[in-house]
Amino acid sequence: MDIFSGVDPTILHWVIMPLFIFCARIIDVSLGTIRIILVSKGIRGLAAVLGFIEVLIWIIAIGQIMQNLTNFMNYLGYASGFATGTYVGVFIENKLSIGKVVIRIITKRDSTDLLEYLLINDYYLTTMDAEGRFGDVKIIFLVLKRKEVPQLISIINRFNPNAFYTIEDVRFVNETSSIPKNNPFFLKLNNLRKAFTLRK
Repeated sequence: MDIFSGVDPTILHWVIMPLFIFCARIIDVSLGTIRIILVSKGIRGLAAVLGFIEVLIWIIAIGQIMQNLTNFMNYLGYASGFATGTYVGVFIENKLSIGKVVIRIITKRDSTDLLEYLLINDYYLTTMDAEGRFGDVKIIFLVLKRKEVPQLISIINRFNPNAFYTIEDVRFVNETSSIPKNNPFFLKLNNLRKAFTLRK
């Protein structure tokens, strides 16, 4: 049974089909945007599934256009759906916060309090002394999940609001399952926790 059998042919031709193509393009381009991002992060299985759905929807949409080549509204629906789908795909990916990022914090100000807070709250980090254009600086490197970035930025602004920081996507992280408890990192962390407890 044709689902459009009771619809006015004029409305179907000039309104419903262009809207259908518009919505189909939003879905398939959104999936395509997310798929590309997943591939860049090495998540191949899910990317392949999204690719299958994306192409299937695209074939349906382009099929409707090929059947109605004289309807310019279909072209408008196709193009506007592509543009909207790109925006929606990036928006969805940002909300999903897939993957991990590396954050580099560069500060001229004394970063002792910031480092202590990060260590006490179990952030894995690396620090190094460097020299900038206007003098000595401290560089702090962290790798963390993207969804944790807003929380870290609020911590940076709390302890050193003038710090310069950059955020970059990470495709692969070689995470060790365990670190020996006699590692200098844990020894320093335990000392910081003791000092923090005494302050209270």
